[in-house]
Amino acid sequence: MRIGVPKETKVRELRVGMTPASAREYASAGHEVLVQAGAGAGIGADDSAYEAAGATIVASAQVVYARSEMIVKVKEPQPAELRLLQPGQILFAYLHLATDRTLTEGLLASGCIAVAYETVTDDAGGLPLLAPMSEVAGRLAVEVAAGCLRGPAGKGVLLGGVAGVLAARVVILGGGVVGTQAARMAAGLGAEVSVVERSLSRLRELDQLFQGRVRVCYSTAAVIEAEVGDADVVIGAALVPGASTPLLVTRAMLRRMRPRSVLIDVAIDQGGCFETSRPTTHDAPTHEVDGIIHYAVTNMPGAVPVTSSHALNHATLPFGLALAAQGERALRADRHLRNGLNIHRGKLTCEPVAKALQLQAVSAQALLV
Repeated sequence: MRIGVPKETKVRELRVGMTPASAREYASAGHEVLVQAGAGAGIGADDSAYEAAGATIVASAQVVYARSEMIVKVKEPQPAELRLLQPGQILFAYLHLATDRTLTEGLLASGCIAVAYETVTDDAGGLPLLAPMSEVAGRLAVEVAAGCLRGPAGKGVLLGGVAGVLAARVVILGGGVVGTQAARMAAGLGAEVSVVERSLSRLRELDQLFQGRVRVCYSTAAVIEAEVGDADVVIGAALVPGASTPLLVTRAMLRRMRPRSVLIDVAIDQGGCFETSRPTTHDAPTHEVDGIIHYAVTNMPGAVPVTSSHALNHATLPFGLALAAQGERALRADRHLRNGLNIHRGKLTCEPVAKALQLQAVSAQALLV
């Protein structure tokens, strides 16, 4: 198969869908890899590194899309890229369609086969292609929060405090991959940390993992309201696979928070955990509502593109190679990869997306017979 790797065009998105090491694996398996010139510049991989791996460098995204049977990238296609997609072409990328009707309709109109990283599953019930970016985002959220707390724009609080001065209070909503990594970072820096989670089994796991260094709380509206009201930092880390994120913090709750406290909405690409969040970019990452600082960058891991690109490629490579080798047959053969199918030749196949956007979904299994 001929696989194309375009340069990312989202604002300050420096990650790349395929590293030179991954390109070598595809080429070694007999596939042809076309890489847009400069696609790997953000991770320090120049065109010659891809050529040494067996890829061919092409001048433009137009050429990549026109000549490729499968497109491997990081973020969802931007408007100009949507126009380049072709009927039957496989798109393998993060999509996050539940909050983006325009993108969903554009992908449907293209006739492409869109496989979303974030809904591919594994035998353990996890999301293996979302997990590496969740790890990065969870750890990065604490670094971002520490910066937002610092003066003069912040409240002037050191996350971990010092002897005789209280540490900051960090509340994490959600105890999955993002929440666990955020709790590790925050506790490691000396903050006072609470994780709010609804799954009792996950609460037990977190309690055992942190051995009392982190408070674990069962999630109810009353608990969230109390924890948020006392927090210096709230990290929104809730997730419903493929669906819109549940709204956990209302604007009314902000009035109970101390001025210049910080909300980090890691779930913003799925709609966000906070009523007052709006998507931001790395160029203008924060906005303020009622005296509370909001950070809601939709591609947080793009801030550390080297770490993120390599971590992402480690996870996506086996699935990408299966798609390259078998095309649609891979979706029929592997239910976990099939769970990643969101759109198939003009049909929406992801039920959570359909529910969020009030559209009709068709069973992927039925379409792939």
